[in-house]
Amino acid sequence: MSDFFAHGIDWLLSSMDGYILPLTKATAITLSLAFVSLIVGMFFAFIFTILESVPFKPVAWLMSLFNLTIRALPELLIVVAIYTGLPLLLMALDDGFTIPFGFTSFTVKMNIENTQPDPFLCGVFALSLLYAVYASQTLRGAFKAIPSGQKQAAQVLGLSKSRTFFRIIMPQMWRHALPGLSNQWLILLKDTALVSAIAIDDLMMQTKTIVARTNQPFLWYFIAMLVYLVISVLSQCVIAHIEKRSTKFEQPSSANSQ
Repeated sequence: MSDFFAHGIDWLLSSMDGYILPLTKATAITLSLAFVSLIVGMFFAFIFTILESVPFKPVAWLMSLFNLTIRALPELLIVVAIYTGLPLLLMALDDGFTIPFGFTSFTVKMNIENTQPDPFLCGVFALSLLYAVYASQTLRGAFKAIPSGQKQAAQVLGLSKSRTFFRIIMPQMWRHALPGLSNQWLILLKDTALVSAIAIDDLMMQTKTIVARTNQPFLWYFIAMLVYLVISVLSQCVIAHIEKRSTKFEQPSSANSQ
């Protein structure tokens, strides 16, 4: 039995010879893509949440329609559409176009040297948009979960709207939204595999390249699966620690003292 495992390990190491470094670099690209998309997506999620909650109904309806449209479309289609559509938009801005406005019109024209954006930026844009749309719904639900009486109490105490939001509303929103946002982070991590369709040398793209060279699809897709699994497990450990700290004050005092 020991000889069998020894031969298996030798075969695995010999098969991976020369491909460990490219796979490591591709994993780093995947992680950087996920982290940047998380930061940008969270920023836009707050904006989407505010726009969908404004008292001015036309803006709220348009934002709700936009969120519904993005959620209704396949994620791969959105990634490819941004990658192929963004150059068309940049070329239109470079050529210039006229927008009629009542009895007058104005021309929009920008000098753009490179109308073919970097695939990594297109991937970040697409994944950030997907994350922002879903995260905004989580944040909106967390905002509605906070009793309106707390806002009224803050007004009675003389707190401004900004201090009320940042000192009272947002900490509670964070605790309510954290489980949903952490789950969407894991979905975002898996969605990074979609950017292999737009020529980004991420983990999935590098795995496909190695499979084409070695003709060993099961081995290399299994290794890619293990890499995604390890990243997800580590992420879940970090998320569990953050959730525990964010709800520490809600735990019974006897549990905190132990």
